[in-house]
Amino acid sequence: MNIQIFGTKKSSDSRKAERWFKERRIRFQYVDLREKGLSKGELASVAKAVGGYDKLIDDAAKDGYAVALARHTPASMLPDVLLENQQVLRAPVVRNGRQATVGYAPDVWKAWE
Repeated sequence: MNIQIFGTKKSSDSRKAERWFKERRIRFQYVDLREKGLSKGELASVAKAVGGYDKLIDDAAKDGYAVALARHTPASMLPDVLLENQQVLRAPVVRNGRQATVGYAPDVWKAWE
C-alpha cells in the first residue's frame, strides 16, 4: 500500500484519518494542502476515482466566494479553478495508487488492507 493523505492540520477529519492509519501501523505520506497542495495530475486522478470534480468541493468551506465560484464554473474550467482554490476541497483526500477517497471514509480504507 502506498497511502497519501492530503489534508490540513485544522481539519478534524484529516486528523482522524491520520490516527486511523497510525493505529493500524499503516505507513502513509502526509501532505498539507495549505503548504503544497495537489498537482494537476493528482487532482485529475482523484476526481476520476471519486466520480468527478464536483464531489471534491466542500460546500461548508469557509471561503464562500471560492465555493460559489467552483459551483458555478463550467465543467471544462473546473479543474483549473480547483487548482487555484484548493481551500474548497473536502479534506482529507486519501490516495492509494489509483484509488482515492474524499472525506473520512474508514470503511473504504479497511477494504484496501
